[in-house]
Amino acid sequence: MKTKVVKKSKGLIASLILLFMVACFGLFSCNKDKGHNGSMTVKMTDAPAAYNKVNVDITGVEVYRQNHGWMALHINPGIYDLLTLQNNVTVVLANNEKVPTGNILQMRLILGSNNSVTLLDGSVHSIKVPSGSETGLKVNINRDIHSNDYLEVVLDFDANASIVLEGNGEYSLKPVLRVKSINQLE
Repeated sequence: MKTKVVKKSKGLIASLILLFMVACFGLFSCNKDKGHNGSMTVKMTDAPAAYNKVNVDITGVEVYRQNHGWMALHINPGIYDLLTLQNNVTVVLANNEKVPTGNILQMRLILGSNNSVTLLDGSVHSIKVPSGSETGLKVNINRDIHSNDYLEVVLDFDANASIVLEGNGEYSLKPVLRVKSINQLE
């Protein structure tokens, strides 16, 4: 009789241990971010410049995820006059985009070919953008994004410092781009 009680107790204890292990595994696996998304918004602003217009043709925004490479965000492509984005005015390039969890190391703006500057005298000049359409204009982000996080990145594109008059009379864009702010809500 005593053997049956001991066997039943051992079986009950083994069942409880197994149930406890399954519960712990379920609890810890629910907390992992793998396979879940956070969201991200990208905005752009500018500081004052000595031009009438600085038009930048933005065709793409990408983020570089550690161990995963570049990922394109769905954006509002277009030609943006940077000088309309002064005094804390921003334009939304990507709005509430789903981004897989993980570390975002960099962001880059991909530029098209319709970039121009309008000088104070009213003359309009094309802006050459060396490798802007190929490698993009990069900024470091280095932020972890977890499941259900919301990340808002505001990029400051300094038009005044970015426009360069070359010796041949042509204008080129040597971008001065920095992260003005990153707001992260968890």
